[in-house]
Amino acid sequence: MTYDVTKVRARFPALEEGAAHFDGPGGSQTPDDVAEAVAAALRAAVANRGSQTAAERRADEIVIAARQAMADLLAGTPAGIVFGRSMTQLTYDLARALAKEWGPQDEVVVTRLDHDANIRPWVHAAEPRGVTVRWADFDRESGELDVAAIAGLLTERTRIVAVTGASNLLGTRPDIPAIAERVHAAGALLYVDGVHLTPHSLVDVGSLGADFYACSPYKFLGPHLGVLAARPELLETVHPDKLLPATNAVPERFELGTLPYELLAGTTAAVDFLAGLVPGEGDRRERLARSMDELERHEEAMLDRLDTGLAEITGVTLHGSARRRRTPTTLFSVDGVAADEVYEFLAARGVNAPAGSFYALECSRWLGLGDDGAVRAGIAPYTDESDVDRLLEGIRELTG
Repeated sequence: MTYDVTKVRARFPALEEGAAHFDGPGGSQTPDDVAEAVAAALRAAVANRGSQTAAERRADEIVIAARQAMADLLAGTPAGIVFGRSMTQLTYDLARALAKEWGPQDEVVVTRLDHDANIRPWVHAAEPRGVTVRWADFDRESGELDVAAIAGLLTERTRIVAVTGASNLLGTRPDIPAIAERVHAAGALLYVDGVHLTPHSLVDVGSLGADFYACSPYKFLGPHLGVLAARPELLETVHPDKLLPATNAVPERFELGTLPYELLAGTTAAVDFLAGLVPGEGDRRERLARSMDELERHEEAMLDRLDTGLAEITGVTLHGSARRRRTPTTLFSVDGVAADEVYEFLAARGVNAPAGSFYALECSRWLGLGDDGAVRAGIAPYTDESDVDRLLEGIRELTG
């Protein structure tokens, strides 16, 4: 069994433009199956979900299929899959709903490793209720967030801990199961931002110990959408604001307005595409496990080629040296050259490796990179050796 990147690349029409894409952490390119699924849903008759007309039944089938696809991807249950406009929106909504039960004696824990979408919603929910926000710091040199950094902040007053499954800036992957064990022992809930983890590793929300797990299909080859996964019985205990006639059933009580059926169809297609990255039999979860394992091998090989090449170039600084596995993400700077200038130089040569803090503002500041950040290069399923070599050639030209 091997990963055929040439075959995979042939399924991405955007690659015909000729750019080498290292911008996947901000949003991946889309395979033809996903675009066709979105278009097919838009061409067909749909209506509000129901059972009387063909259009109503089609909408219902699309929603049911998307919940099942995401449940298969995350090893969750369809009844615990919530769709929203984005991970940010879902996190804000949940934070506001949970905060209804908080008071001045309570505490929440956030980390400096996280994207702001898993920081600011909790800070904003805590402040009006006098809830104390505690900050977990990570090691600046390695980029790792130790379990002890969070465990040391937990008290009997902790209500929720928000932590990333993988840093979107450094790729660092905290030990979520170990963190979950400490969080639950303190009687608190764990909210995991899985946006940057889900595209690169097979996720089992239960094994991670996450009470809530959020991700974004547009980071794993799908359309722009947000997904929140949780146990249905836990969702039953949370009461968000909603319109009076809207259903109070879970998970629909968290979904405001009519769902974007075309995007849900595209999400199902994206999960199916991931499941078919390598050939094989079995149900969708089994095929996902096989495909994601091979994808990890491919992406790790491309990351090693990239990191090794960058480390050999005088004047390049690699940020973070996580000892544990990390997602295929590299953050680097070039001595004497501003990050946005490196970005512009590479872009002119058909290499898309953007610069910035990428909304991981606390992380960038903690690293000493300020708000400008550095250059981020992310490996995706369609990244091949020629892409990596083009980026390295560009940096050698810049520093030469």
